[in-house]
Amino acid sequence: MKVMLLKDVYKLGRAGDVKRVADGYGRNYLIPQGMATLATDGALKQAGRIRESAAEERARLNQEMTAVFDRLNGIQLNFPMRAGETGKLYGSVTTQMISDAIREATGVELDRHQIDSEPLKTLGVHSVPARLTVDLIPDLMVVVHAEDLPPESAFKVEPVEEEIEAVGSFTDLQAELEAEEADAEAEGESADESERTLEDDWPLDAASAIAGPQPSQSETTDIEEDTESE
Repeated sequence: MKVMLLKDVYKLGRAGDVKRVADGYGRNYLIPQGMATLATDGALKQAGRIRESAAEERARLNQEMTAVFDRLNGIQLNFPMRAGETGKLYGSVTTQMISDAIREATGVELDRHQIDSEPLKTLGVHSVPARLTVDLIPDLMVVVHAEDLPPESAFKVEPVEEEIEAVGSFTDLQAELEAEEADAEAEGESADESERTLEDDWPLDAASAIAGPQPSQSETTDIEEDTESE
């Protein structure tokens, strides 16, 4: 389906852009969350106004977040973990753990959805982006080291290749998981109780820039750009 974005959506586009997305992703996530609307003739007439308003808000938010970006960009976060001889962890370093470490180290509150990473399952040094705004994305240095060794040991670890199972359309899977999480929350269940999470394509606005939920890492290869100019 073709939609017009009402908000900036990470890895998809900016407010006012017209995009072609999977039907399930649009119907079950983007439109219900107020991030997009169907790209009807009436909606397209409003694209210019939406772009102008979003640009002003984006500039203001970037100015507010610049100091936070400077504090977080390049920061080193150490995680001592139990691991096997091959370097694979008994467990993983989750986005919630990284969010907690950021708060302890800097006092900055970031929602776990703003940490753009899958669970880290190997020893070593990992570069992890953290989304503040659509323009400001500091890189975090996440050092995962054996619990009986100093953090410096992680810099000597050879990368471990992880097997990735193909699961079909990423966008369709994302929409399915986000719809399931929304249903769970509607029934009073905590989203943290589910082990199936996929964090990606969350909007960035002033209210959610620090504490609000933002979504995760993966390439949205099934999204075809179809941006139309006025």
